[in-house]
Amino acid sequence: MTSLSTARTIPQLLAERAQLDAHPALVDGSRVVSYRELSELSHHAARAYLADGVTRGDRIAIWAENRIEFALALLGAQLIGASVVPLNTRFTGREAAELLERSGARVLVVSDGFLGKSYAGMLRDALADQAAAGSGPVPALPTLRTIVHLDDATGTDDHEWAGYLARGAAVSEDALSAATAQVSPDDIADLLFTSGTTGAPKGVPSTQRQTISVAYAWALGAELSPSDRYAVVNPMFHGFGYKAGLITCIVAGATVYPLATLDTTGLLDLIERERISVLPGVPTVFTSLLDHPEVATRDTSSLRFATAGAATAPETLFQDMKSVLGFDRVAQAYGLSECVVATMTRKEDDIDHVKQTSGPAVAGIEIKVVNADGVAVATGEDGEILLRGADVMRGYYDDPEATAAAIDPDGWLHTGDIGQLDEHGCLKITDRLKDMYIVGGFNVYPAEIENVLRKHPAVNESAVIGIDDARLGNVGRAYVVLRHDAPADITPESLHDFCRTHLANFKVPREFVFVSDFPRTGAGKILKGELRDRARQETAARA
Repeated sequence: MTSLSTARTIPQLLAERAQLDAHPALVDGSRVVSYRELSELSHHAARAYLADGVTRGDRIAIWAENRIEFALALLGAQLIGASVVPLNTRFTGREAAELLERSGARVLVVSDGFLGKSYAGMLRDALADQAAAGSGPVPALPTLRTIVHLDDATGTDDHEWAGYLARGAAVSEDALSAATAQVSPDDIADLLFTSGTTGAPKGVPSTQRQTISVAYAWALGAELSPSDRYAVVNPMFHGFGYKAGLITCIVAGATVYPLATLDTTGLLDLIERERISVLPGVPTVFTSLLDHPEVATRDTSSLRFATAGAATAPETLFQDMKSVLGFDRVAQAYGLSECVVATMTRKEDDIDHVKQTSGPAVAGIEIKVVNADGVAVATGEDGEILLRGADVMRGYYDDPEATAAAIDPDGWLHTGDIGQLDEHGCLKITDRLKDMYIVGGFNVYPAEIENVLRKHPAVNESAVIGIDDARLGNVGRAYVVLRHDAPADITPESLHDFCRTHLANFKVPREFVFVSDFPRTGAGKILKGELRDRARQETAARA
């Protein structure tokens, strides 16, 4: 088995993995890119950037779905010390414009037509009423000099990917080698913006060393090898799909199968046809597979390893993933944009332990759980989770005020997440500070209620929020997505009675609302902020 790469820069990593030669690196439908081709094609992209005047420290934005060209655009930039700014494919033109302006992106690579959207058109329309500040493709964005379309750029003055790559032929081998040779482990590899669910998005810069180190920790915990076939359904614009997906596979020499969207039938087809062995995802990925009408007749025996991360997972989900989907090992992990992989459960942990915790800290990370006064709490007590270590961000991009609020003088990152440490040093996530609400003086954590609702045979997924109440301050409202085969007689009252048998009275939601789906981030996390806004609007309309 090929050992995990210990490279500290992207140029080193690609040079090492090119030795795998014809072993497939990415498979996207009928297209197969070997590890040698991955290195060569990424260098072609690097040449194109150099021909366009991109230099070390510049920023390249990518607004595209999971596909081979996403990987090439990203790796090509990092090969010459430029940093990547991935943009959420669900963004509006105005949201994208804000991050392009804040990051000072020099080049924008777009996949027009994905989800039926013209991203370049949306961007230009959003800024149509803005005064021109530059002479580039979007005059209101003076730092943006080039827009490159991965597909058709007909009707614009923008570049198409193939033509853009061809321009790189003007860059000599010596010039390319000089550019890659100057790349340092401390060069910024990426600038990921937080989802904005707790306010305005904040930029999280990560060095090349940190990005590869995070991937190494994930690959080590998942015991990845070149024999693994890794379905990356998590979007590559998110750390889960990019660092714990694409880069992790390169570190391990595994094969990436990028999925542009979550189509459960298509995913089951892929698992059967390609013998997928690794499938991390948000809980929705697995609840959707488990709820698929054909799941019992499909061959999912190749599945070896999964995590249900990036959101609070119902405890019953892990057993279902093993007993129904057939995973050999199901793990939990904990991380956030500011530290993509902080903890991970271990191979020897039994399923009951995995259901309860996200494991101990990975190498190089320290964890502390504190009360409101910043004092460490006892084992088994709830508090805010603090992180410190080499892979924790050093500060938010161009935002010293937010940095000072998040990182204390001793270097501890205050995550805003609530959890507890057990006697083995394993972390249990209780909830988000922002999601907690108070009913008559008692703290209520929605994740606990959502875990209970998941145990009901008719419930596929739920999201609980607190809504205003004149007497108690807040009461709970549960938004519920039922299973496809839920009995027709399921009512809000029956769910209320079910919760009363499992929860203290003050934790039982007052209201249960059936919905077909939830508002979500591009990474699949439920946007509880939008649910709270919806509830406030409904309350105001009734007043």
